[in-house]
Amino acid sequence: MAASHADELDAQRQRVAKLEADLDVAGKRDRLGELQDLAAQPDLWDDTDRARQVTTELSRLEDELKRYDRLVAKVEDLEVLEQLAQEEDDDGSASEVAVGIKELTAELDRLEVVTMLSGEHDGSDAIVSVHAGEGGVDAMDWAQLLQRMYLRWAENRGYQTEVYDQSFGEEAGLKSTTFEVRGPDAYGWLSVEHGVHRLVRISPFDSQARRQTSFALVDVVPVLPDVETDVEVPDEDIRVDVYRSSGPGGQSVNTTDSAVRITHQPTGIVVSCQNEKSQHQNKAVAMRVLKVKLAELERQKREEELDELRGGAQNVGFGSQIRSYVQHPYQMVKDLRSEYETGNVQQVLDGDLDALMEAELRRRVRQEAEQA
Repeated sequence: MAASHADELDAQRQRVAKLEADLDVAGKRDRLGELQDLAAQPDLWDDTDRARQVTTELSRLEDELKRYDRLVAKVEDLEVLEQLAQEEDDDGSASEVAVGIKELTAELDRLEVVTMLSGEHDGSDAIVSVHAGEGGVDAMDWAQLLQRMYLRWAENRGYQTEVYDQSFGEEAGLKSTTFEVRGPDAYGWLSVEHGVHRLVRISPFDSQARRQTSFALVDVVPVLPDVETDVEVPDEDIRVDVYRSSGPGGQSVNTTDSAVRITHQPTGIVVSCQNEKSQHQNKAVAMRVLKVKLAELERQKREEELDELRGGAQNVGFGSQIRSYVQHPYQMVKDLRSEYETGNVQQVLDGDLDALMEAELRRRVRQEAEQA
């Protein structure tokens, strides 16, 4: 008699039913219809910001519902195949069912992660800043490797990116960089990357080939709607510096002083932009990034006040080391929060971050459940 997988299929169908409720599939289908009507309006792009919000949310919902519908169809197909395997006593069909259940389980695991991205701003785009820390030129090289890692990750997911500013090191790498990642749930995913990242390797800049430990800080904030970033920034609170854009090794990228650096003097926040063609455009982008960071700072202050009322902060504080990337004397990437680890360091540095991100998201959900 062919092996039966009926119980396993029943368990997967129950997971799909729970996912339907957790995702609020019915509500999302209603919302999808509303967004499709809005997207079809001829005057949609008269308001560019509003149009982008509509199309971004529309794309995210379409993707979620298509993935859910594929799961439902997969379960139904496997159930038909299971029935055939039992009626015909067909070991080949039974083996196909077993393989299909493995694939279905992996797809369910991935889609269940989407239900964890339910924070207030998880669906927003993200602004990521990377700053070299201790480690000299190795730390600057590490900051550039991290920028590449996140840009590759975004590219693999079909997200759009725009680099606003890069401050190059004298010898190699980046002192700092700021870029935006646009796509469904970009902030929800990237928020788990906020913190200090540590690299251990044989330094390519050391003539004696000694082991070097380097640090870089990754800062991630959500791109909030205009109504939330309408922060008043008095002229007397900011210092605006203009300078000539430059590339690696001081190479000139622009022959005019079009790059803009804005310092918010009350908070010490510094933002720069050299990506646009004119000084006016660079200043506008820099002011937008500054307002996003100021809005996020206010949100953090409110959370800290609530934490004090609850008896202290519950989460790891800003600047805590969250992950180690070791290339010598062994190969390992380990997240110190979720304790997830992998031996394929190069694959991670090439942008394969989903497993690390998912593990931390699951840890967060467990922690929130324990504290509830």
